[in-house]
Amino acid sequence: MQSLQVDFGNENVSRNILSVAAPMLAAQLINLLYNIIDRIYIGKIPGEGTLALAGLGLCFPIITMVTAFSNLFGVGGAPLCAIARGKNDLKKARKIMNNAFFMLIVIGIVLTLTGITFHKPLLFLFGASKATYPYASGYMVIYLLGTIFVMVSLGMNPYINSQGFARVGMKTVLLGAAINIVLDPIFIFLLHMGVRGAALATVISQLFSAAWVLRFLTGKQAELTLDFRGFSPDFSCILEVAKLGVSTFCMAFTNGLVQIVCNFMLQTFGGDLYISVMTVISSVREIAQTPVMAISEGSSPIISYNYGAYNTRLMKRAIRFMTRLGFAYTLAIWGLFSAFPEFFIRIFNHNEELIAAAVPSMHVYFFGFFMMAFQFAGQSVFKALNKPKQAVFFSMLRKVVIVVPLTLLLPRLKGLGVTGVFLAEPISNFIGGLACYLTMHATILKPLKTIPEKGNK
Repeated sequence: MQSLQVDFGNENVSRNILSVAAPMLAAQLINLLYNIIDRIYIGKIPGEGTLALAGLGLCFPIITMVTAFSNLFGVGGAPLCAIARGKNDLKKARKIMNNAFFMLIVIGIVLTLTGITFHKPLLFLFGASKATYPYASGYMVIYLLGTIFVMVSLGMNPYINSQGFARVGMKTVLLGAAINIVLDPIFIFLLHMGVRGAALATVISQLFSAAWVLRFLTGKQAELTLDFRGFSPDFSCILEVAKLGVSTFCMAFTNGLVQIVCNFMLQTFGGDLYISVMTVISSVREIAQTPVMAISEGSSPIISYNYGAYNTRLMKRAIRFMTRLGFAYTLAIWGLFSAFPEFFIRIFNHNEELIAAAVPSMHVYFFGFFMMAFQFAGQSVFKALNKPKQAVFFSMLRKVVIVVPLTLLLPRLKGLGVTGVFLAEPISNFIGGLACYLTMHATILKPLKTIPEKGNK
């Protein structure tokens, strides 16, 4: 076990962060394949790829909301587990994990029943047309049947990472992604199932990922294991986890809200074509932001552990390293998108009309992408130090207070139309990113600088 487990109290903070972030990055990139591979194959279905891609894009809010609820008790409880481990309180850490698993199962059942029952009005609310609804419905209903598998694999994997087993966490999604890659072309093309085949491949893949997570967390290798002998829900513990998880929940949930508003406005001002464009751009963005998210999330358990161990010196090092590395990456990726937008668009679709519309839209949408590094860094520190109010506030500020109103307003100003929809994102990155990081710096990082470098344990 020790050969696989990272020591969060080790002096080499940058190596620790990269030791956790690298497998997490690989895991997250692999996890993207669940949906990215679907989009690549669906976008290239002969004769109907562009419409099918738009239909899949209409399902994004539902997929995002399932992820949001997974994060509520997954990402929400993992820092608390790491803090408890830093204090050597393994009993509390185990209780947090058990209660989180219980809530993931309960919410998974509720989401499955609710989503299937109301999927038709929801899809038309999200911007579906008569042409795109059959594709969206075909994917959404099958995907919802696998909600519990998604909840377990996404929601419990952070508890593996919080124990220092980042490589095991990577293997969780590697297993599922490999199965997904194999099944996608078989179901979509060979069995002629189209979008339904893509959804079925995803559900089966998540089933295997969930089984792997449960096998590890109930086995002998884990430091903290799931054990439900004599278990009863501890609602004070559940509330504690939810308070911290609500920030990440809000980030994912508001992403779904933004997708709904964007699709509605794009349908109004541009039609089905621009919903396909947004599907492509959102897919490119997911790929682009994954490394900076891995850097932030890889830093989080190390910050949490040293917070619990009262070692502020290592906390400061971790925050600085995370910020600098994230900024350098996002600046470089912005340059690539600015120089070669068509290359990234063609990964998903070769329709010349779509490409002509997507290139200028992509230039607008990704302008100043480097500001996202500050948003991720600030949010990560607030969550790692169990400061849910600040984390929630800045999640809501960027999406609900800035992006949604601008998305509704800008298309109507001076004939901006669809350009106004894409312009809302970079404006929010500058305002929200700066506000989040500067607040974190003033309230957390700056006070830590007054503490002597030798720490305070």
